[in-house]
Amino acid sequence: MFCDWYVKKNLSKSKSSKFIKEFKKIVRQLISNLKLKNNFFVHRDFHVSNLMLVNNQIGLIDSQDALIGNRAYDLASLIDDVRLKTSKSFKKKVFNFYIKKQKKLDLYKFKNDFDTLSILRNLKIIGIFTRLAIRDGKKNYLKMIPYAWKLIRMRISKEEQFHDLKKLLNQNFKRKLNEN
Repeated sequence: MFCDWYVKKNLSKSKSSKFIKEFKKIVRQLISNLKLKNNFFVHRDFHVSNLMLVNNQIGLIDSQDALIGNRAYDLASLIDDVRLKTSKSFKKKVFNFYIKKQKKLDLYKFKNDFDTLSILRNLKIIGIFTRLAIRDGKKNYLKMIPYAWKLIRMRISKEEQFHDLKKLLNQNFKRKLNEN
């Protein structure tokens, strides 16, 4: 989605071709470096708009995209939700709360996958929101794209494994990646 909609809208045809080829190579590498098994129920659209309070319990809606996947995906979706801006300290509190509730969780593997999946998910969201604006005329989604870039910047700067992706994004979308 990121390549099909955002990249093609924001880069020239020759630049986008080169970018997409390199981007896909980097994404394949990042995915191959995921550490956890795909053995958990993953809602895949786990964000504040799909959570409802029912009889003092949290209910989920919009689960048609659910599948068995990486256990870090839904937490990354919730903590780095572009629809609800939260502080770094709040994000950290939610992350730590989840970690404390888990038994036999390898924190290194989980954090690796959490960061990777957050970055890739937010890149996908940028593409989806661009598509919604262009194809469906839903321009209100465009206002959330800068926060998606901010979330990517927050996660991408922390680990060496993202060096190639950060370099590629900086070469092509430096202003977007570095906006406040």
